[in-house]
Amino acid sequence: MPQLSCKNLCIGYDNNVVVRNLNFDVYSGDYLAIVGENGAGKSTLIKTLLGLIKPISGKIVTGEGLKRKEIGYLPQQTVVQRDFPASVWEVVLSGCLSTMGFKPFYGKKEKETTKRNIERMGLTGFEKRSYRELSGGQQQRVLLARALCATQKILLLDEPVSGLDPKVTAEMYELIESLNQEGTTIIMISHDIRSTLQYANKILHIGHDIFFGSKEEYVASDIGKVFIGGEENGNH
Repeated sequence: MPQLSCKNLCIGYDNNVVVRNLNFDVYSGDYLAIVGENGAGKSTLIKTLLGLIKPISGKIVTGEGLKRKEIGYLPQQTVVQRDFPASVWEVVLSGCLSTMGFKPFYGKKEKETTKRNIERMGLTGFEKRSYRELSGGQQQRVLLARALCATQKILLLDEPVSGLDPKVTAEMYELIESLNQEGTTIIMISHDIRSTLQYANKILHIGHDIFFGSKEEYVASDIGKVFIGGEENGNH
């Protein structure tokens, strides 16, 4: 049974359809990369999966006991987020909010979850540091730890390596891959087609044409050949 399934999904804003008739299934442990041209609707899809935008038509079905609030989210960083005036501990701890129900205060469970995910992201010793004093790569690790406080089941990542230097980018990809190998399902928007093909096992291409299938099927497809060729020649 799929962990997340989209059936005949049409998405957009104010009845202005951006993507129509989208069908795909994500199973537990999958690593799905969402690729395509700028403005094709990739971020709109992520927001729809999170329930921030209602589908225009079609439906999103969750399985294996997955609840919408158990989907962790790493958004694209904005200038405001980079300058957020809070400590690393406070930012990561806030990821527990969606799992607390009506409890008014963080308890022992939330604090233990926060500590564990700070350790997983290699941030031990940074707890009291101001988030805005960190490097871009460290900030992304903090936000990934925060997303993991919301769930261990499935993570939605929107351009998680955007603006990072090559060394930090490689480290970030390795970190995401290790989470996937530990059993966390990954759904990631990426412009980095080469790394996408290295790590993902499934590809969803959104644009004038739509493709969903295995990495191998995508590489062999007409749409994949055109897009991969264009990306490698520097055409975005």
